[in-house]
Amino acid sequence: MTVDRFNSEMKYLIFILALTGCVMAFAQKEVTLKAGTVIPIKNQNAFRAVDVEEGQMVKFIVSRDVNVDGVTAIPYGSEVKGIVTQAKRSSWWGTRGRLRISLQSVVAPDETEIPLQRTSDVEIKGVNHTAWSVLLFCFVALPACAICGGKAEMPAGYEMEAKLASTTTVKVK
Repeated sequence: MTVDRFNSEMKYLIFILALTGCVMAFAQKEVTLKAGTVIPIKNQNAFRAVDVEEGQMVKFIVSRDVNVDGVTAIPYGSEVKGIVTQAKRSSWWGTRGRLRISLQSVVAPDETEIPLQRTSDVEIKGVNHTAWSVLLFCFVALPACAICGGKAEMPAGYEMEAKLASTTTVKVK
């Protein structure tokens, strides 16, 4: 066998191997996620009611792989989208702060946005100091009305769960 013929055959072999690798890379499975499937979620950044506005989009991540029949349908780190529906800072007379976020959807590996159930809303409330503030105001001094309630804040790493709103089929590798 000559060197030129060997090089020619080697080129064809490398081409066929590369083509096979490409076909296998694009081979995807379809996995069906059922409505009500639990999605573990956490936030990477802290949220405080004083720092966000109602209607603002906020992002979370999936905190553990979601597996279906031994296949990872939604991997750790997938994006979860939410909208701030209430952001009320704490105020005078001991009124507590409130923060409510409506979790909207999780983004699957094939970029499909899967809607989440409305029962997946997250609500954080600060401590209410109204009774304490009024009591001090009545019996001690006027400045007691300036006592604020607890702030509503969600620390980084706060974990929660959401459920899928509908049955969805996604493509995974």
